[in-house]
Amino acid sequence: MKLLPIRARARTIDPGEVALAARNVHFDWRDTPLHWMADEPIASHVINALNLLLPEGERMFCQTFSEALPLVKDEKLREQMLGFIGQESMHAETHNGVLDEVLSAHGIDVDAYVRQMEYLFRTTLGARENADATKQFQNLVERLGFIATLEHFFAFLGDWVLNADLERFGADPRVLDLFRWHGAEEVEHRFVAYDVAEYFEIGYVRRCALMLIVFPIFLALVGRGAKYLVRQDDSLPDLGYPRLIARILGSMWRGALPGGPSLLWSALSVFKPGYTPESVGSTAQAVAYLAKSPAARALAS
Repeated sequence: MKLLPIRARARTIDPGEVALAARNVHFDWRDTPLHWMADEPIASHVINALNLLLPEGERMFCQTFSEALPLVKDEKLREQMLGFIGQESMHAETHNGVLDEVLSAHGIDVDAYVRQMEYLFRTTLGARENADATKQFQNLVERLGFIATLEHFFAFLGDWVLNADLERFGADPRVLDLFRWHGAEEVEHRFVAYDVAEYFEIGYVRRCALMLIVFPIFLALVGRGAKYLVRQDDSLPDLGYPRLIARILGSMWRGALPGGPSLLWSALSVFKPGYTPESVGSTAQAVAYLAKSPAARALAS
């Protein structure tokens, strides 16, 4: 499996810390194919599974950061948190539009999976409003650590999609721009959730423990979402998990999905003492893509 992105990164100069702000984008989803990578229908569904998962997850991110804001006295960190909330809110609503205008338009019933994600992120991972103040605070800290762990993966995936040559699989340019715009902003704001977790003193042991918990859950949710989509796709056989996993591994080998070894290596990197997200992508590359994203330029013109 590919350990490195298919396309070599261009040499860039790191612009340093950038001010975060939500970018207005516009996507026209008319006539968007369900298999948005024409040569890779299974990989299309694996990545489409993120559209099922992300809206509720990112709404939880925004809610949790909003709860944490009054407790943060560092003005610079507060500004970055506000920018993060703005970007994540835009991500949630944009991916929600894909559920309504692409998946549902192709006859995919998204409601059952979305309801499960609502329960997961609103109830299981939601605030404990009836608990005492100490338990509420500890619950908040745990959620902030959970978000920091997921944001590590999202930055990894953002870096991957910015560098993967998905055009060679017949990728629809609109869907590709969706994930590259989102991925670029994940790379751009990759320090924020980490800095917030550090501010609330998550610590090395809890950071490692959260990775051990979150990593398999994240993979399971994406895999289950892919299975859910494949089962409803009349153009594909209803694959059981063994055959589906074999097809997914094939897509990874061809470069249509991130390679398993590189994903595992990225997860293990947080166990290194002194870990920071600095090496997870290039801010310069992310900002350069965001300046030319067709969805962002379409609204600006």
